[in-house]
Amino acid sequence: MSGDLRRRRLGAAGPEVSEIGIGTNNFGRRLDKKGAEEVVSAALEHGINLFDTADSYGAGESERFLGEALRGRRGDAFVATKFGVSMPGLEPSDRRGSREYIRAAIDGSLGRLQVDCIDLYQMHQPDPATPIAETLGAMHELVEQGKVRWIGVSNFAGWQLLDAQGIARTEHLTELISSQDEYSLLNRGIEQEVLPAIEHLGLGLLPYFPLASGLLTGKYRRGQPAPAGTRLAGGPHAAELADQSRFDILEKLEEFAGERGISLLQVAIGSLLGRATVSSVIAGAMSPAQVTANVAAASWVASAEDWRALDLITGSSRSCGIVGPPSSPAPG
Repeated sequence: MSGDLRRRRLGAAGPEVSEIGIGTNNFGRRLDKKGAEEVVSAALEHGINLFDTADSYGAGESERFLGEALRGRRGDAFVATKFGVSMPGLEPSDRRGSREYIRAAIDGSLGRLQVDCIDLYQMHQPDPATPIAETLGAMHELVEQGKVRWIGVSNFAGWQLLDAQGIARTEHLTELISSQDEYSLLNRGIEQEVLPAIEHLGLGLLPYFPLASGLLTGKYRRGQPAPAGTRLAGGPHAAELADQSRFDILEKLEEFAGERGISLLQVAIGSLLGRATVSSVIAGAMSPAQVTANVAAASWVASAEDWRALDLITGSSRSCGIVGPPSSPAPG
């Protein structure tokens, strides 16, 4: 099944990655080691090569589980992890972009992942206490030392992306190749400033939460309780089911899907793949079946005409212009 997925370049200067990536924020939390191994195996069978984790996920357990699951198959995977969110035992906790913090963080991630080099090392969020030049300098050193291949960021504002890449170029440091941000048909906030910055810099966009915590899977219905075991069943996210305006949009999106003979899941994933800046859609999975469903959803890619209709449904104030056709399959 390795031919199921197309690949896209990660930014203007990065490697090729699968159009669907696996987000592992549930590894070590809602998913145990065995379940994580099953998800990783299914992903590799379908041709997924991008696995995204962070040192903070499951207090390090996500990286450990992923490292174990990829043992003996490291060559088939593009491993991305992140630093910069508070982790036990790492100091100083208030300067998570500092050179000292990054040096400790990378060694921790390498050990948990059981690798000598991380493919994509990302700053998880901005650190207002540390100059970005210091952070980029430290990340550049990791590349020079062979501990990291490429670098990226997550949750940066548009001006912060421009500032960081400008400093990297001026100081002849390793440049960013990607930006990981929350992006879905129910959360299009990055289209105002972040996405234009990503386009201008030639970065690859890695959208996370593309299914809006599961709302875009079709499993939730207006006026009905969340199915047992789902993300929105109780807990802090349950209030999202009380937002009737969201169900107004969801029901219109289901009509959109029905008119085209596709599923709501295909609309959720395929709409993002219609953006030329999107390199890989980072989707979580709790089972091999969900991996299969996410891969199948990538078979439909929104056209410019589809996006015009989606703009009307979701009430976007900005149309993101560049819509890319499906990429050709990567050689081999």
